[in-house]
Amino acid sequence: MTNQGVTVPVDTQITINVEGVATTVATGTTGAELFFERREVVVARVDGVLKDLDQPLDDGAVVEGVTIDSPDGLNVLRHSTAHVMAQAVQQLRPDAKLGIGPYITDGFYFDFDVTEPFTPEDLKTLEKMMLKIVNQNQKFARRVVSEDEAREAMANEPYKLELLGKASDADAAGEGVNVEVGAGDITIYDNIDRKSGDVLWCDLCRGPHLQNTKLISNAFALTRSSAAYWLGNQNNQQLQRIYGTAWPTKDALKAYQERIAEAERRDHRKLGVELDLFSFPDELGSGLPVFHPKGGIIRKEMEDYSRKRHVEAGYDFVYTPHITKANLYEVSGHLDWYRDGMFPPMHVDAELNEDGTVRKPGQDYYLKPMNCPMHNLIFRSRGRSYRELPLRLFEFGSVYRYEKSGVVHGLTRVRGMTQDDAHIYCTKEQMKDELTETLNFVLSLLKDYGLNDFYLELSTKDPEKFVGEDAVWEEATQTLADVARESGLELVADPGGAAFYGPKISVQAKDALGRTWQMSTIQLDFNLPERFELEYQAADGTRQRPVMIHRALFGSVERFMGVLTEHYAGAFPAWLSPVQVVAIPVAEAFNDYMFDVVAQLKKAGIRAEVDISSDRFPKKIRTASKDKIPFVLIAGGDDADANAVSFRFRDGSQDNGVPVEEAVARIVEAVRNRTA
Repeated sequence: MTNQGVTVPVDTQITINVEGVATTVATGTTGAELFFERREVVVARVDGVLKDLDQPLDDGAVVEGVTIDSPDGLNVLRHSTAHVMAQAVQQLRPDAKLGIGPYITDGFYFDFDVTEPFTPEDLKTLEKMMLKIVNQNQKFARRVVSEDEAREAMANEPYKLELLGKASDADAAGEGVNVEVGAGDITIYDNIDRKSGDVLWCDLCRGPHLQNTKLISNAFALTRSSAAYWLGNQNNQQLQRIYGTAWPTKDALKAYQERIAEAERRDHRKLGVELDLFSFPDELGSGLPVFHPKGGIIRKEMEDYSRKRHVEAGYDFVYTPHITKANLYEVSGHLDWYRDGMFPPMHVDAELNEDGTVRKPGQDYYLKPMNCPMHNLIFRSRGRSYRELPLRLFEFGSVYRYEKSGVVHGLTRVRGMTQDDAHIYCTKEQMKDELTETLNFVLSLLKDYGLNDFYLELSTKDPEKFVGEDAVWEEATQTLADVARESGLELVADPGGAAFYGPKISVQAKDALGRTWQMSTIQLDFNLPERFELEYQAADGTRQRPVMIHRALFGSVERFMGVLTEHYAGAFPAWLSPVQVVAIPVAEAFNDYMFDVVAQLKKAGIRAEVDISSDRFPKKIRTASKDKIPFVLIAGGDDADANAVSFRFRDGSQDNGVPVEEAVARIVEAVRNRTA
């Protein structure tokens, strides 16, 4: 090979594959040299592993450039920004001891052991200090060290020393441990002053990182601080955690901050209070909401429409109690695999002699965490024939789960909930068609509630937490995968995410802000029919096990209502709105006229009321807007004379002089057809 007239020995060349193209380069070439003209590339993916750009490439390597705006590039940007934040913290608080600082969705955090919690003023100060570090264009330099060298470098960082002892089991040691230590070399990243070459700060870390701090620019922000237990274990030391976010550009940061602000405006807990929908009384306990009359209307409409669709789809309604003997969940396996998610048992019915000895032992009863074992008892209550299958049992069943107080969140994570739970019993021959029909039914119903952007997730066996034979699991998983792919939706793998009794498909839905929520789940189960000895008589007279399909559509009514509240920002479609029409007379003289209009609407099944408060007319209009009323009807002298009303819509537009009969018909049609 020649280069500008100089012969380059062959043994100083290597051949690599760069984004699908075989390329010959000099031995020792780094990712930085390879992608020198592509400034948006911040790390390289080498043989599937992310590596710093300053690392030399090996002969035969398969190399891809990772851009700063890609998911992996964003993670590297945010992790690098976390290092800059930690450097600033130790400048501000020299006594601060370093915990862990991983990237997370849309941002990063870093934990610190400090004597005093961080204040909002501290975060502002730290942002200014971080910007100075960024503008110094410090270099991130990777250093491979022995464990002894790492311990010497981290001698004043007790939490880092503890992490070094967890390197062999980093993935299971606690949240974020595997970003610091793990399989392979122990590495330290130095922040180096480009002018002097001095190491200004360092941290134990696996990397990779940006080449320099300048690439972070000014597109970062510190968002909040909170307490956090070391390694996520409440038995450990409580540290102080600072959260932040970082983006490739200032515009991207601003767009993110606007999305966050909009999400805060849409927070269902806030809207629940403002719209008088639901509340969380302290007297009841954490995670136990109550629904007010307006919230009750929304919930009833949701449930009534679901019932109607289930009847049309051939489901039978059942009802089961809220508590049961422990034995039921011993048979199902839930006490073995799900005990931590259940409320403690109630021990009842024990009888004692006068001397305190037990005459009759009592029994443990549990609040039910799920309905499926009880539905199995309904199936087993009498002989079943293949002619009855598929048998589809449906229940709005109240269940109770002991969620830790730290994860309870409004309606989306509660302790008492109502599941729209269905269990379908069918033959193996019917299984695939029934799964396909169930998935189509689920997607259709979610669309009716206003969700339209979906993908599917396939949760497969957890090798440490399952019952049944491997072959049965493989058959169930393959069947679900086939049904999911045939739907035409994107299918994403969730390895190890299945329940202990079978794999599942979950429908992931995006809301108006582009956030993803897990909605409906469809689980295929060969195991519970075996544990409950469920049978049906086949056409040939033999006794066969049915296949069981678990299906929750909303997941829980509470959670689904929380999601819809945020999706619609409280402006529910007319068919779900607690008040569908508010009639506002321009003056008191037209009150009776408006009461007549509202009477016609009510007769047609519309939830309507007249605002006869003492507020002035403009204030009434603002109140209706604040309450997110779908239709506001206005009438003054000209309208009354013409037997008409004026429509005012949520977007502020108006349609004047509409005859009352036409106005009623338009509203009824919009509600019945769910078009407004």
